[in-house]
Amino acid sequence: MIPVLPEFDPPTCVLKRAQYEAFAFELLDGDVRVRNESYAEPTAHEYRVRIRDGVPDSCSCPADASGDGPCKHRVAVAIRPQVLELAVQMRIVADGGSTSRDDDDTTDLPCECEQLSEALPCWNCIDAGRRNLSE
Repeated sequence: MIPVLPEFDPPTCVLKRAQYEAFAFELLDGDVRVRNESYAEPTAHEYRVRIRDGVPDSCSCPADASGDGPCKHRVAVAIRPQVLELAVQMRIVADGGSTSRDDDDTTDLPCECEQLSEALPCWNCIDAGRRNLSE
């Protein structure tokens, strides 16, 4: 079973739809635009999920307005921790804060610049902040 945030208690049918429908996610100033690519006209099925205190707490879709528990769009964001984490980090930056990689327990990958032309640094160096593309 896919973990859902404790604040949510979605019906099984909503959880299943949040898992199998072809959702696309776009970050919007700390919120998430969710587009359902399962439809012939996906842009007609595009909604903004608001993130508050790390929780998808509202959605612009009609189903969420009914108040019968979280909609499939909110649940879709909640069960994808990477999307939720990025939205939270984006809000921190958008609010004037900054993110820190100090608590990141991944290790930097070694430099592979020698395998490339001198004008182009490797991704490992760019990601670790050792070099940038403007060098």
